[in-house]
Amino acid sequence: MFRDGLLKGKRILVTGGGTGLGKEMAEDYLRLGAEVYICGRRKNVLDDTARELMDKHGGSVKTHSVDIRVAAAVDEMIAEIWADGGPLTGLVNNAAGNFISPTKDLSPRGFDAIAGIVFHGSFYVTLACGKRWIEDKVPASVISILTTWVWNGSPFTVPSAMSKAGLNIMTKSLAAEWGEYGIRLNAIAPGPFPTKGAWERLSPGESVEGDTSREGIPMGRVGRMDELKNLATFLMADGCEYLTGQTIAIDGAMHLASGGNFSRLSKLSEAEWAGMREMIRSANEKDKAQRSI
Repeated sequence: MFRDGLLKGKRILVTGGGTGLGKEMAEDYLRLGAEVYICGRRKNVLDDTARELMDKHGGSVKTHSVDIRVAAAVDEMIAEIWADGGPLTGLVNNAAGNFISPTKDLSPRGFDAIAGIVFHGSFYVTLACGKRWIEDKVPASVISILTTWVWNGSPFTVPSAMSKAGLNIMTKSLAAEWGEYGIRLNAIAPGPFPTKGAWERLSPGESVEGDTSREGIPMGRVGRMDELKNLATFLMADGCEYLTGQTIAIDGAMHLASGGNFSRLSKLSEAEWAGMREMIRSANEKDKAQRSI
């Protein structure tokens, strides 16, 4: 869809770039000529991803292990990136966390785990980059990965819905505030694009090929990764500098037809919720074990 070398000269950071949607977008940016940085908490996963992508496409993928919930750690990482070849030209706020739960059963710790990454962490990274872009007089593009729930909410994923809605408003607010500096902010609101990590916490017990993931989608299918990557590339490339402050849904019209959220979970029994909590807990334990390697 895009010409070779489209992103040559771009320097792009993808948070949560070691797996899932972040890895997919990082690969496309690299393939099209950008210098890519990826960050996350699992250094071994980041390094494996960097090697895999460079073996496949060449170019440069550099990794930073960081907890974006810690503002000082974020600022230190961004300073290191600036010192390593100059300013970034693009940022993708992709790092996220989410799980399904009745809100009445949600602990403050569970809420903070999601809000800390999605709401606080995304703002910390955006601010650390933004203040440097303004000081250096460098135009840049920010993309935040949201959900369609920013428009209509989502029961059983309230911490994520609240946090993503906050980023939607950040996108609009900073587009107006930073437009004079040539800094553009847009967001993508994907529908179902199955990845292993998301499915383990949002559809536990269901395979990524499961038929239930297609329910309520007028186009009758889940998204294909190339479709999401094409949109992420378009928003990062030169040629659409007048586009800013927008959140673009890519969900086959799901949120227009059926809400695109988790309202269907209201039918679950307490026993079914208990089973899902156990599957989510198991997935979390596996992630913790990987971080300790």
